[in-house]
Amino acid sequence: MRFMIIRKADKATEAGTLPDEKLLAAMGAYNEEMVKAGVMLQGEGLQPSAKGARVKFTNGKPTITDGSFTETKELIAGFTLIQVKSRQEALEWLKRWPALDGGGNVELELRQVFEDEDFGSEFTPELREQEARMRRELAARKT
Repeated sequence: MRFMIIRKADKATEAGTLPDEKLLAAMGAYNEEMVKAGVMLQGEGLQPSAKGARVKFTNGKPTITDGSFTETKELIAGFTLIQVKSRQEALEWLKRWPALDGGGNVELELRQVFEDEDFGSEFTPELREQEARMRRELAARKT
């Protein structure tokens, strides 16, 4: 099972405040522990929403709005993608998040990633092959 850990944004992340050496070391140790346990697939921090944009489609027509976005609680500052055996195991990893982050006041969200089998018969053999082909291509780019 794959899960995404979403680190919610706060005033500091939206202000572009970079983590200090202690927090970078703590996050590095946490990430390394997950890598060694074989559960971490990817993890990245995100730039503030001021450097982003939103695209809203109305009747198929896109409208682009540049950041910043005011509702900090709805924004994300980073993510980690993990693969574990259960939701409970994912939650156990979340509980170990470095307490230095956000001065101990940080909000994380856990979301399960859809897997091919979740889509049932609508995900036809042709669509499954297309998905597999794209994943192979992406994997080849990483090497």
